[in-house]
Amino acid sequence: MPPSEQTQTDPPDDAGYELVDDEDEDFDFVPPPRRPRRMPRWVRVALVVMAVGFTSVLAIAACLRPYDAAGQPLSMGTHQQLGLQPCNMVVLTGKPCPACGMTTSFALLVHGDVANSLRANWVGTLFCAAIAVLTPWAVWSAVRGRLVGVRNGELFATILLCSLLALMMGRWVYIMVG
Repeated sequence: MPPSEQTQTDPPDDAGYELVDDEDEDFDFVPPPRRPRRMPRWVRVALVVMAVGFTSVLAIAACLRPYDAAGQPLSMGTHQQLGLQPCNMVVLTGKPCPACGMTTSFALLVHGDVANSLRANWVGTLFCAAIAVLTPWAVWSAVRGRLVGVRNGELFATILLCSLLALMMGRWVYIMVG
């Protein structure tokens, strides 16, 4: 043998591994479940701020009186009790804007008057119910450090906001056409 071949050694064929014939065995590898990472502190703080904001909206709605002097439910204009001006679109055109009746709807729902809340603005009723559910969810998610039941927070928020806007605009078009 030449000297270069003498110093070179071939590694063993098994290289420290045992070959196993697993054709007879049913073995499905299941990786261990990944534990989701905790969300950053700023996201947790944002969730708590969101919950406080939602609670404030519900508390303000509870303080408003969505009924006229005769006790009949209002259909819009409750926001004026907060010192806000009448809706400019109603004043200028006599037609409601997409958000007309939203505050009244919130106030009626918080007061337990579901039927009149739906009459004032059914999108507002859905929105108020959604924030009533999202408030404890936001606190729970902040405490746990993970979005509870949600894989993608950005997609979740986008779907919620786009749905709200689409419903508002759909309701408004229906009112304007009808």
